[in-house]
Amino acid sequence: MCRSYSGARARSDPQLRVSLVHEWLITWGGSESVLLALSRMFPQAPIFTAYHAPDPRTRAAFAGKDIRSSALKILPLVARTYRLSLPLMPWAFGRMDLGQVDLVVSSSHAFAKAVAVPPGALHLCYCHTPPRYLWDLYEEYNRGIAGRLRGPVMRRLRKADFAAARGVHEFVANSQFVAERIRTTYGREARVVYPPVDVDLFQPRLRERTHFLAGGRMVRYKRLDVAIGAANRVGAPLVVFGDGPDRARLEALAGPTVRFVGRVSGEGLQELIGASWALLFPGIEDFGILPVEVQAAGRPVIAFRQGGACETVVHNETGVLYEDPSEEGLAREIRSFEPSAFEPGRCRANALRFAPAMFESGIRDAIEAAFAAHVKR
Repeated sequence: MCRSYSGARARSDPQLRVSLVHEWLITWGGSESVLLALSRMFPQAPIFTAYHAPDPRTRAAFAGKDIRSSALKILPLVARTYRLSLPLMPWAFGRMDLGQVDLVVSSSHAFAKAVAVPPGALHLCYCHTPPRYLWDLYEEYNRGIAGRLRGPVMRRLRKADFAAARGVHEFVANSQFVAERIRTTYGREARVVYPPVDVDLFQPRLRERTHFLAGGRMVRYKRLDVAIGAANRVGAPLVVFGDGPDRARLEALAGPTVRFVGRVSGEGLQELIGASWALLFPGIEDFGILPVEVQAAGRPVIAFRQGGACETVVHNETGVLYEDPSEEGLAREIRSFEPSAFEPGRCRANALRFAPAMFESGIRDAIEAAFAAHVKR
């Protein structure tokens, strides 16, 4: 039974005791920006996490916060090997002591939602995604001999993930795309609250256009190889920013019109956006913050019509959503693209739908509704 908070009281009561739970605090990403927004909403809430071994940006963002690591913190070389301990995470989160709290908010893309919630507390899970390596992309992530060898462990983790989902009182998804995956994976409904995007940081700085743009974290599912292949076919100037484990392979694919610039600062990214015709976004993201940032800076997006891009890009108004996932499919869009058809002001106005204030309002509404639904149960 949850404490007898009415929805309105739960929304505004400064005495509401809250704990935040997050997978790990190591590198900065979209889920960390969500956690930071939650921490600003509940500044007194401790943050429970499997590992706390932050890079400089993450350390600075959470400076002064009460961060409590799991028993896994004793493992050596945490910053490099934390993903290898995934099979231990359901156990680690399950034995955490959150103390006496009224509300637990987990920020989860793996096993933070497996946290042991004290009796009488409400558990709201902000789900970035059900783990794709356990569910819809299981075969892709577990190919060959290595996949067969780890099969028993992965199947055990899938059972643990499903069991953890059953312990959540209410799910909040970061997109309609993820809400549908929560429905098909866990058989649960989810309210949608889009993640906060720092749209004020990305202002229109429009310059003479010299290139298309692609980039971010260089991993295979981002499909940056499709953007590079399309640029090669068309002979289009393409600037690729970012870094990651797939960088060497991607650089080997690049033709003479493709330039890699590595990691860039926020200021540097704004300069690249301002000089671009459009962002090429061929991957399938659960939400995808980068297309929103580009639109906030006044430029359009050419995105594959699946995933979160369908919710963040307005077709033929703030960009183009195309159907053919192949290199040639994207190359056709590049050939026919008319940058002048997209007004910078319209792109920015669309991006403002994802401002941090909208996230905070949505989360407070979700908490209010969750307490109203579960009071006296």
